[in-house]
Amino acid sequence: MLARITLLAAALGIALGASNAGAQTPSGAPSAAATQPAAAAQPLLASTAPVLWQPSMNVFRRFAVEPEKMYEFYGAVLGFKQLQTLNVSATNSGGVARFQAGAQELKLTRRTPNRHYEPGGVADATGFRLVTFFFADEAALVSRFMEHGYPAPQFAAERGSKRRTALVQDPDGQAVELVVLANPAPAELAAIEVGLTVADLERSRAFYRSFVGLEELPPTEDARFGTKKYSFRHGATTVTLRNFGRALPADTGSGGIQYVVSNVDAVAALAASRAVHVETPLSPPGAGLRTIWLSDPDSITNYFAETQQSRASRPQHAP
Repeated sequence: MLARITLLAAALGIALGASNAGAQTPSGAPSAAATQPAAAAQPLLASTAPVLWQPSMNVFRRFAVEPEKMYEFYGAVLGFKQLQTLNVSATNSGGVARFQAGAQELKLTRRTPNRHYEPGGVADATGFRLVTFFFADEAALVSRFMEHGYPAPQFAAERGSKRRTALVQDPDGQAVELVVLANPAPAELAAIEVGLTVADLERSRAFYRSFVGLEELPPTEDARFGTKKYSFRHGATTVTLRNFGRALPADTGSGGIQYVVSNVDAVAALAASRAVHVETPLSPPGAGLRTIWLSDPDSITNYFAETQQSRASRPQHAP
């Protein structure tokens, strides 16, 4: 699985930069049907699940601080392997730095001017507000924080669980949850969890369940944030929804989700049929990498990419 994800590296990194440059905010944007080229006639999918090719989701973060601070935190401090970095600088918002975070990639890129960013914690705005990583060695993790001049994370045991958790901030001010597991299996350490704060739980649940087609898990009580969380899983990645009311400001730029698919035309056709907002239209046929950037109900980016490798895996009879 990791080998397959690594082969996607450079292509997906380049796509992130190109699509960021052309992304639109929801206000005044054309409808899904008006902004994408017509896809070839094909049966309409019930959700994107049949064409999700990579057994995880990649995630990306847009940041405003110096890149070296983010690289140090996610690389040397958290211990993730830095992969190829594609032209991230103070003047280039389209470049991307890539880190192998378990069975998926975490991609870091500069902020773009056509997005809205809200400071604060998980409950202070809607949008991509939290990312959770899993570790086996608490002492080693704490040591790396202190070696690089960060305060030691304050871990506490979860009631009724062998997990120990701590909440910290990355250099850009976004919340990061650290979870230490007792005797974890490799699959547990390969996982990450993406925390989205949403304005309307039912709309967002319907999007990730019925449009994206992720596996919906039973809701659980979230003692840390004093609310319920609703989780959706695909392979090694879990998307978790939390709600703290409808009146929060919207953060539309701090992060998003990437899916690698075997048929991006099918995703575009489904998006048009469901009136899902298109941020960046479907790439034309013939491109080595084809993408479409969509928005969930809170304008959080859901980006679908068809690579040459994922396209080649498509059965001839499949949509």
